[in-house]
Amino acid sequence: MVSLSVSHDRHDESLEAKARWFQSLSIEERMELLCEFTDLMLALNPDIARRKDAQPVEGRVLVLTAE
Repeated sequence: MVSLSVSHDRHDESLEAKARWFQSLSIEERMELLCEFTDLMLALNPDIARRKDAQPVEGRVLVLTAE
């Protein structure tokens, strides 16, 4: 049985812990999260769907293009 509790341990916030949590979700749960994030993005910036020619920004974001 999974223990449902709140953790205040910084170790639980590591990228590895987040990846383990995400991998524990079913495909349906992952897709629901994707839809929720997309809805949030569109609510905050409705014009983003109409933008074309995305440009890379400095940092950890990589823009991929199909050629």
